[in-house]
Amino acid sequence: MKYIIMLLIVIGLAVADYLTGIIKAYCNNGISSSRMRKGGLNKLAEIIVMTSTIGLDIGINALGRYYQAVELSEIAGTVTAVIVFAYISIMEIVSIFENYAEINPDAQWALKIVKRLKNFNEVDKNDDKK
Repeated sequence: MKYIIMLLIVIGLAVADYLTGIIKAYCNNGISSSRMRKGGLNKLAEIIVMTSTIGLDIGINALGRYYQAVELSEIAGTVTAVIVFAYISIMEIVSIFENYAEINPDAQWALKIVKRLKNFNEVDKNDDKK
């Protein structure tokens, strides 16, 4: 059940981001079929990555039972799935807020959240480079 919930959340966020992107493009008179196609393919790739991670979690748990390392495999699989789930979710939420801030210029609170989340994301990227 946890896998279905994680996948549904990712799908819901991807759809919300895609739809807010279309609304933003319409408001800015910038609708482009190639950008919409690329955005849709990016969302599909995110769903595939999340599905693959769920499969990896299930596979690691199965291997753990086979090699009598159930506790270790459950931790490894869960950590992997949760990290990917959290990353995709945060990325989608930031994108939704960015789209909303462009749709509604009065939404200054959304811009503040986006700036904070982007700063957090940039710190993570700098740590990865070291």
